Amino acid sequence: MEIINRVTRMASVARELRAQGQTIGFVPTMGALHEGHLSLMAKARAMCDKVVASVFVNPTQFGANEDLSRYPHDLARDAELAFTKEVDYIFAPSPEDMYPNGFTSYITVEGLSERLEGASRPGHFRGVATVVAKLFNIVHPHFAFFGRKDAQQVIILKRMVKDLAMDVEIVVGLTVREEDGLALSSRNVYLPADERKAALVLRRALDKCRQLYNGGDRDCARLVLAMRAIIEAEPLARLDYVAITDIANLEQITTIPHLRPTLVSLAVYIGKTRLIDNIVLNGEL
Repeated sequence: MEIINRVTRMASVARELRAQGQTIGFVPTMGALHEGHLSLMAKARAMCDKVVASVFVNPTQFGANEDLSRYPHDLARDAELAFTKEVDYIFAPSPEDMYPNGFTSYITVEGLSERLEGASRPGHFRGVATVVAKLFNIVHPHFAFFGRKDAQQVIILKRMVKDLAMDVEIVVGLTVREEDGLALSSRNVYLPADERKAALVLRRALDKCRQLYNGGDRDCARLVLAMRAIIEAEPLARLDYVAITDIANLEQITTIPHLRPTLVSLAVYIGKTRLIDNIVLNGEL
């Protein structure tokens, strides 16, 4: 496995692999790898000739009061874990190489980017779309692998790829969870024991929604109210949002339609740590 730090070197390797007829699978990450990332690397390994994983904490997707400065960094550990999944290349550029002096070009996927996470984190998805587009241009993958836990991100990036005719296929992996149901996240390391236990409220709320839906309830207001009640009963939890939306346009709906994929998503602060989770009813992303 080779660790590449320079944009020019990674682009050169990608061109050479393409010229050789090799299929490239790409797993973009911000490091602090966990089993969710590793499951995407395993999927890429099974599908592609060569696997590239990026480790880059992207500053443009963090707001002024978010956790950029304390986001976990441990490239040596991340490389060891990636090696266990037979990743061929780790691309770990510096912010200065990705955003050189004078950088002024950004991508915005309008409409989708302003809802849900975008409403709570203005500018977040402009940073995500821009860095992913640049990574695609550098790595030039045939397939790019993302997890369903970041459902809105997947939906936005699929739209970007379609709208801009990018020559890459996005592959979505299922959300990987701890045995007790907590969705894996690099931010889980921030949680002390009492908050880690309290964080299970996200999964309980989503399970309640699915239970009511499976029992025949299609009224979104009632489903949201039931989820809010569970979250608000947890003293260490503070709700940011809970929403039920059409999966294509992320617009909130009043009634879950028959056999039409619907996204149920929420964001909750556990102490100072903001966690997200979701389920999809009637299908997949």
